[in-house]
Amino acid sequence: MKVNLSSASVARPPALQGQSGVIILFATIVALYFTREILIPLAFALTLTFLLTPVVALLQRLRIGRALSVLAAVLASIAMAGSIGWIIANQLVDVANQLPLYRQNIRAKIEAFHVPATGPLGRAAESVKEVARELTIPDGASPAAPAPAAAGRNQKQAAASTAPASPLPVQLVQPPPTEWTELHDLASPLLAPLGQAGIVVIFTVFMLLKREDLRNRLLRLAGLSQLNVMTQALDDAANRVSRYIMMQFLVNAGFGVLFGLGLYSIGVPYPALWGVLAALLRIVPYVGTMVAATLPIALSLAVFDGWLRPMLAFLLVAGLELVLANFIEPWLYGAQVGISSLALLVTAVFWTVLWGPAGLILSTPLTVCVVVLGSYVPRLAFLHILLGDEPPLKSEAQLYQRLLAMDQLEAHAIVDQFAKGKPLVELYDAVLIPALSMAEEDRHKGTIDASREEFLFLSINEMIAEFSEYPSEETAPADHGNSRILCVPAHDRADELSAAMLAQLLEQRGYATLAFSIGGPAPHEWIALIDPGPHDVLCISALPPYAFAPARAMCKQIREQFPKLKVVVCVWGFTGDVQKAKARFERNQPDRLSSTLAEAVAHVQELVHHNQEALPDGPTPAYTAA
Repeated sequence: MKVNLSSASVARPPALQGQSGVIILFATIVALYFTREILIPLAFALTLTFLLTPVVALLQRLRIGRALSVLAAVLASIAMAGSIGWIIANQLVDVANQLPLYRQNIRAKIEAFHVPATGPLGRAAESVKEVARELTIPDGASPAAPAPAAAGRNQKQAAASTAPASPLPVQLVQPPPTEWTELHDLASPLLAPLGQAGIVVIFTVFMLLKREDLRNRLLRLAGLSQLNVMTQALDDAANRVSRYIMMQFLVNAGFGVLFGLGLYSIGVPYPALWGVLAALLRIVPYVGTMVAATLPIALSLAVFDGWLRPMLAFLLVAGLELVLANFIEPWLYGAQVGISSLALLVTAVFWTVLWGPAGLILSTPLTVCVVVLGSYVPRLAFLHILLGDEPPLKSEAQLYQRLLAMDQLEAHAIVDQFAKGKPLVELYDAVLIPALSMAEEDRHKGTIDASREEFLFLSINEMIAEFSEYPSEETAPADHGNSRILCVPAHDRADELSAAMLAQLLEQRGYATLAFSIGGPAPHEWIALIDPGPHDVLCISALPPYAFAPARAMCKQIREQFPKLKVVVCVWGFTGDVQKAKARFERNQPDRLSSTLAEAVAHVQELVHHNQEALPDGPTPAYTAA
């Protein structure tokens, strides 16, 4: 006997797979941290590439070469950013120069806060007041006369000066700084950011020039067997990031315009400056808006005498941020980004801890790429589940789980939430029937105890009864003559509940319906008692996993006793070939086989219409038992 021990045939234990996944994730985080000096400019350049690619493509369509298009787009972006920065810097200098004019208001606002004279809070308040007094002393004014104690000390010092001279302490005096030293001290804080900006520009130009080459190298790196998946992933990531950047630009621009107009109507100086600054700073999630609002609110406190206008400025920024963050951005970003709001907050903290302020700015684009990667790479699917905006459980699974937990209140809330704006047949087909199917599978496996099973069936039965008053899709019941619809369960209580749903839907459409239960006599005996007529239709309700055997047995009994009765077999959730399924009934095939409630209603309507055309209305003759 030959045993193949190749790596492809030997399965790794799940524990080892989990450990290797954790090790890989930890190694990736460590690599991201220690290579941040290179990866941060690269990430900024990638974001700018997504933003400038449409501009470069437009210039290329105008018959401008790739190199010239890239150069024009990058230079125009640098010129625009430099112009905006220069204007903002000049405006901020003007604001700083105007502050001494409002010394009196600043002092009055500070003194308006009554704090204890002792303790840490009192000492802090005294320090603030001391700073305010220094600010309010006019230029060139002499300080106040010294206190008596200070004057006494000065007299003692003067008397001591007549004493014999003591050795003078040695004091080291630094030479006056030269122009080169002043220039170095001024430029040193700017060298690092300018260097980072230069690296970002170089990376951006290279990515715009060689974007097809970079894309092909990534595809080659993934392997030719993954060409289709990687193509979809790259396109999806590029589209999502580009749409997010565009949406963020529009939202931030709108916020800046509204903020500036609001400050102008309040009367805060330099409203255009604060509007532009708010639009730019709002790029930084969660923190940018607070920083942008602090400056104009502080200026309004200094300029105006009362508290009304500063309070109006605060209410303005708070109202705009609440509307945008809770209504506009979820509506716009939800479909564009595909990330849950909680995941955005968690990933913002993660990237900030990992890369600092740059990580906070880049958190959303980076998370978008991670979520897209998780949606296309099976081994990283947990990232898509944890961070994506898709619900972790479908409505039917949520309902079934809450019923298993015997939480009737939340189960009703799930059903009510799904039912908003939807027809009742969709609620039954998409939620209640699948939840019953899940329960049937677990019940046949023996994994549900008797109390939970009883609670589940009673709760769903109660929901069906409550939905009897649900508004019908038809404005008025139609006249269906003498037709009666007989809804019969094939085997157990789940079949009985699904038959009750079908009977309710048909009754809302104007049909005379009869829904049978599983207790008492056999279904074919019930049917004999009600004496079915030629206009009637019988529906057999069967719920998987064991649906065909009881449905076939029931259909055989009906066909043998009432061979001319129209029969619809409803196997809920069946997705196979209908003709092959009907062939399983052999010579006792039903007239129709339905897999959904909507399909069953349509089949009943079709058969009733056919019966009315074939048979005249009048007294309903009874079928003769075979």
